Amino acid sequence: MSQLTPTALSTCVREVVEFVDAGGWDQPPQLFALVPTAELLAQEPDLHGQLDATAELTPVAQDALPGGVEGAAPELDAALAQILWPAGVSGCALVQEVLILPPDAEAELDAAGAGTDALARAAAHPERREARVVAAVLRDGQALCLLQLRADSPADGSPELLEHPDLAPGLVAALHATFAD
Repeated sequence: MSQLTPTALSTCVREVVEFVDAGGWDQPPQLFALVPTAELLAQEPDLHGQLDATAELTPVAQDALPGGVEGAAPELDAALAQILWPAGVSGCALVQEVLILPPDAEAELDAAGAGTDALARAAAHPERREARVVAAVLRDGQALCLLQLRADSPADGSPELLEHPDLAPGLVAALHATFAD
């Protein structure tokens, strides 16, 4: 694989966000393999015309993550621990919907303890915000995390994307582990 430009991961993650946005909200976690476009087109010539040949990386949506029970999301840590990417995959991205609470509400929930009751209280909290976390890593160690806040109404336009290097360190570590030898 050739060396990627500094913007390759960011460009690919934006494509993942557009793909997920097209499906709307209230989706289960979604995993994507990030594959060098040139290598993908060399192996699958029928994809010419369907892919942007100028893109360095192409996100490839994966099957639903294993381990979920009907109506519930899979346990991400257990699902990710079962994944080991083949050599042709340069990176991966995971999109997961989350609830964000103000710090005082999080402190109250932490004091009350974890479990489904805490999740129900978080979901019912009047100041909660729905969001998506998008975490992506490359085999070479690069990582990118975005937070996409759900708009209060469709008239609010496109949701804002916020980037921070320490947004989801545990998730980034779990994704990096899928490339461990």
